[in-house]
Amino acid sequence: MKVEALLDYLRNERWPTIWCPGCGNGIVLKAFLQAVHELGLSKDKMAAVSGIGCSSRATGYIDFNTLHTLHGRAVAFATGVKLARPDFHVVVLGGDGDILAIGGNHFIHACRRNIDLTIIVFNNMIYGMTGGQVSPTTPVEKVASTAPFGNTEPPFDTVKMAIAAGATYVARATVYHYPLLVQYIKRALSHRGTAVVEAVTNCHTYYGRYNKIGDAPQMIEYFKKNSVTLERAKNMSAEELRDKIVIGEFHVEDKPTFHDRYEKLVETISRKE
Repeated sequence: MKVEALLDYLRNERWPTIWCPGCGNGIVLKAFLQAVHELGLSKDKMAAVSGIGCSSRATGYIDFNTLHTLHGRAVAFATGVKLARPDFHVVVLGGDGDILAIGGNHFIHACRRNIDLTIIVFNNMIYGMTGGQVSPTTPVEKVASTAPFGNTEPPFDTVKMAIAAGATYVARATVYHYPLLVQYIKRALSHRGTAVVEAVTNCHTYYGRYNKIGDAPQMIEYFKKNSVTLERAKNMSAEELRDKIVIGEFHVEDKPTFHDRYEKLVETISRKE
């Protein structure tokens, strides 16, 4: 993707970003913009919604119809936008804390309803903006500012949670696997129904430092060494998969969206009248 094309999607007067140097959020944002560009989607027909957190600042930097909303409420606002403008591509950009903690119920109910949204979860496994606290995806035994001796709470698996709740497209990649991330976001944007892409990204400022993984390049190298494809994972034992990041497309399903069912209901009521 040429730099000139990328700049057309940005509010250039708002740069540089507030993100720490080397933060993976920029990689995820670029993957999203490249996916939009390659699909030829109109900025005027695109709405990007975020809540609160490091990754949620992304909406301030892109030149789409954007909403920077309340903590944990991005999916709820996005649902409202999609109901009002079903012709729009509506995307949620948010972190693991914002979407899966305070916003967890909104997330699972959007999946349950199969609302036609693309939800990109920036998962850095920690709360980055507020001081490196344990998040819903912090692995057991990993260190955070609120767990200096190691986290004792089992984390959510974003993929399993999304599938169990009813999402009809679910995929995961890391910021090391950039071409895959672009590919999955493109497929999510083209999918009818709730599409969830988990983008595993680095917060070296807190997670990498606390857990002695290292700086940004070292964390990206960590993702490279500790990721396995879904196909390979199927032949691995639970012990072999310990601490591994499984990447791939986990679920693709074609079924009626909320709008399909709603329009059918309206049509039925209209005939009765």
